[in-house]
This record gives sequence, structure tokens and C-alpha cells, in this order.
Amino acid sequence: MADKSGDAREEVLSRVLAKLGVRGDEPGRRGLVQSRLRTPRANLIPERAQKPRPELIKQFQAMLDKSGAKTIRVRSLKALPEAIMSALRDGNLPFRIRGGEDAIFEGLRAEPNALEVLSGPAEAADAIGLSHAFAGASETGTLFLASGHENPSTLNFLPEHHFVVILVGDIAGSYEDCWSKLRSIYGKALPRTVNLISGPSRTADIEQTIVMGAHGPKNLVVFIAGA
Repeated sequence: MADKSGDAREEVLSRVLAKLGVRGDEPGRRGLVQSRLRTPRANLIPERAQKPRPELIKQFQAMLDKSGAKTIRVRSLKALPEAIMSALRDGNLPFRIRGGEDAIFEGLRAEPNALEVLSGPAEAADAIGLSHAFAGASETGTLFLASGHENPSTLNFLPEHHFVVILVGDIAGSYEDCWSKLRSIYGKALPRTVNLISGPSRTADIEQTIVMGAHGPKNLVVFIAGA
């Protein structure tokens, strides 16, 4: 049986190209596309993403707190182990977390007697997932997490509690700033997945009643490291 949907799509595209007076395979047009991919234009940046840096950091925290996340400031990565253990104590959670192979967590693994840090993708029995956000957009309080063995995406969704570390220097104003940072880190070999997280998982699909943890972690704790 012929694919009628495919035929209809080709007919529509043919009409569009005819109306524009182009074929779609002209060298100049291809060059224009390649140029825009190499040097992407920034969209309109909202005013709240153009504040002085101290205000952007405060706004980033405020946005996350408003979404139901908990933000914790730590002066340096050296203070991260104690800050994580304190958060575990406050939540009456086990001193057992799972993270990827990101080098930022080396300090945690250096204290095996205090905190058990497992490596690899999340498993069903894991209560706490630990991730590193490579960037954060202050305009909405959104964390940007790239997938890979350093930070498996399963850690973002499977455990009930998600701990995320972000360096204060990686907090930017706009989404465009964060995408630019992604390109500067990875170049053309982009990660397979980039997850944007702005708070704990929630839904109001059933009778408009908020349910936490419906599609992912019900608790999000964000550690902002650096003075």
C-alpha cells in the first residue's frame, strides 16, 4: 500500500518551494543554513536575565526555592561532603548516594567512612541521585545537565531525591548563555541528551491536585558551590 501521508507531505512541501521560487538545494541556501548553525543568533533576552551578577545568583536561588526545590550555598567543593551529609541528616535519608564519574565528586569519594558514594546509572533501590549541572539559567532558575558517563540521565529521574551541584561561576543569566556554554564545552560532538530541570517533579493531571514525584524525584536539593 502506498504511503499516502508521505505523498501528501511531499505535495505540500513542493507547493511551498514553488511559492518561494526555490528548489531547496541551492548552494547559497545550504551555505546560509551552515553559517547559522556555526554562528547561532541569540533570541530576545528578557530584562531579568541581564541583571548584575550578584542579582542573577540571588534570582537563580529564589526561582528554585519558589518551584519547591531547596538551595544550599557552600563556600567551596571542599565543604560539599559535609553539606551533603547535613542534608541527608535533615531529610532522615541514608548516607548512601549514587553519582556519575564526574571529577567534581572526587572529594566525596575520598571520605568512604562518612558517605557511601556509588557510581554508574541509577538503580531501582537508589534513594538519592547526585548530579553536576554544567550551567544554570537565572531567568527561570533552570539547571542544565548533560548526559554521559559523568552524569547518567537516569540519576535525574529514577531516585526519589535528586541532589545537584552547580558551581556559582556556571550560573548565567539566560538560556542562550547556557547553550553557548554547552557548545564551548562539547563543540560539534554534543551530548545525546540535555535535561533542563527547574524544580521537583510534579503534576496536576488528576483533578487539578498537585502530586509530587509523579514523573521523577519528589525532592530536589541544589548545592551552589563557590563564594
